[in-house]
Amino acid sequence: MTGLELKSVSIRAETSPEPLFPPLSFTVPRGTVTTIVGPSGIGKSTLMDFIGGHLPRGFRAAGVVALDGRDVTRLPAEARRIGILFQGAALFPHLSVGDNLAFGLAPHVRGREARRAAVKAALDHADLPGFADRDPATLSGGQRARAALMRTLLAEPCALLLDEPFSALDPSLRNDLREFVFSHVRDRAIPTLMVTHDEADAGAAGGPVIAL
Repeated sequence: MTGLELKSVSIRAETSPEPLFPPLSFTVPRGTVTTIVGPSGIGKSTLMDFIGGHLPRGFRAAGVVALDGRDVTRLPAEARRIGILFQGAALFPHLSVGDNLAFGLAPHVRGREARRAAVKAALDHADLPGFADRDPATLSGGQRARAALMRTLLAEPCALLLDEPFSALDPSLRNDLREFVFSHVRDRAIPTLMVTHDEADAGAAGGPVIAL
C-alpha cells in the first residue's frame, strides 16, 4: 500500500482508561490531502504528534503508522521522514532565510555549491528570489509560511503533516497559501494529513474529511 496508513490507532491519557477518540484506520494516498476535524481537546494535535514520532509525555498510543507499507511506529522521529508544518511558520530567528532552508536539506545533498543551489532553487520556486540573506523577522506572514514549507520539503519527506498551518495568516493570504501548499503536495506526490478548524481549508484540500 503506498501512502500514509493508520491501522487501529488510538491514544489515551495515562490518567484515563478511555481513549481520546475511537480507533482510527485509514490510508492517505500519495499526492492527496486528508483532513481531520473535531472539537478542541479531542486529540487532533496529539494524533499528529504520535504520527510524527513526538507523542508527549503523559499519553499512551496503540496501533500502527505505516509509510508505503513500512511500519514506522517504533522509529524515532528523525528516521520516519515525516515532515511537519505547524501554525505560525517557526523559522529559526538566529539564522538567515537561506540558512533556515539549508537546515532542512536532505543528507544526500552534499557540498557547499550543491546545498547553495538547492536553497536558491527552493527560494525561486517559493517566489522568494534573492531572499537567502534576509533576516526572517523582515518577512511577511505569507513569506515566512512559504519559506517554512520549502524548508520542510527540502528534507524530502515521505509524508506531510499540517497542523492548523494557515490559521495565523490574514484571511487575504489564506487562499493563496493553501493553493501553494496543496499544489506542491500534488506535484511531489506526498501523502498529506491536515488538522484544521476551517471548513474552507478542508474544501480546498479536496480529499476525505475524518471527524473525531
